[in-house]
Amino acid sequence: MSEIFKQAAPQLDANDFLRDYWQQKPLLIRNALENFKSPLSPDELAGLSLEEEIESRLVIAESKPQPWKLQQGPFTQSTFTSLPKKGWTLLVQAVDLWVPEVRDLLGHFDFLPRWRVDDVMVSYAVEGGSVGPHFDYYDVFLIQGQGQRRWQIGGLCNERSPLLEGVDLKILRHFESRQEWVTNPGDILYLPPRIAHYGVAQDDQCITYSVGFRSPTAGEMLADLATELMSHARQQHYVDPPLTPQMADAALSDDFIRQVKRLLKNALDDEAVLRDWFARYMTAPKYPELHAPVELAADELKAKIEDGSISALSPNSRYLKSGCDDFYLDGEKL
Repeated sequence: MSEIFKQAAPQLDANDFLRDYWQQKPLLIRNALENFKSPLSPDELAGLSLEEEIESRLVIAESKPQPWKLQQGPFTQSTFTSLPKKGWTLLVQAVDLWVPEVRDLLGHFDFLPRWRVDDVMVSYAVEGGSVGPHFDYYDVFLIQGQGQRRWQIGGLCNERSPLLEGVDLKILRHFESRQEWVTNPGDILYLPPRIAHYGVAQDDQCITYSVGFRSPTAGEMLADLATELMSHARQQHYVDPPLTPQMADAALSDDFIRQVKRLLKNALDDEAVLRDWFARYMTAPKYPELHAPVELAADELKAKIEDGSISALSPNSRYLKSGCDDFYLDGEKL
């Protein structure tokens, strides 16, 4: 069970959190990581953003003629010398792939399936730095690593929530704060999907570690599943409902739609196929081009997955066990 509740919230354990907060409402856990020291300095994070293979971006809150200017990395050293004194944020994705000490932070969230984790994004901001009021479609734990950040929490949003026009960021046009906290090093703020939030750095040393969880859309999943279904030799084909001559020239009948729904439902009704596909899909590497495959015999890999030592062998891998003896590693079934 996770350590983050023991010191900071002894009245709350992981079971309580999953029952009462997970994907439901925000929670601030004060001093969740006692005496926490940021694994990265601002200069080290900026150094990562110079690398071509690392995804990074800069958000400048007060630029002209439009506020909220977005710049995509990789950057150069001259990029940082030309930035304003206040109001900018550097964000670097998947730092857990590159820095073991950042990857170790995931151990604090062992009450959640490891394969649900997307990555650990790290942000550094000077005073006034922010990415604006916005919402995400995924769960996130925001670990304050250094400095202070003021968080304002709003209401529930969706795809119809109006956004600012003319900017490259999805910033809410209207934001009303309902809760407000200032986080210190070691504090963790949990936010469920679609909750509006607005974080602003309170000083020039603000570093935040964002542990995000995967939340693919139904369209993304269906596109991948369609490829999987097409590889199966036995496939059902479309057949018409009972026809009449009048249906040849009439508007599209509901009978055709019901027939299509029946065909698609039948295609999705094979639980074994769905289980195999979902395990492959959720363990696929986020950056396949950067991933080094694990080369071990299947029995050795299974043993390491069962006893947990696979993390030391391949710390960037996603893996899970499905059923009694099916193991999946990096999108492949052993």
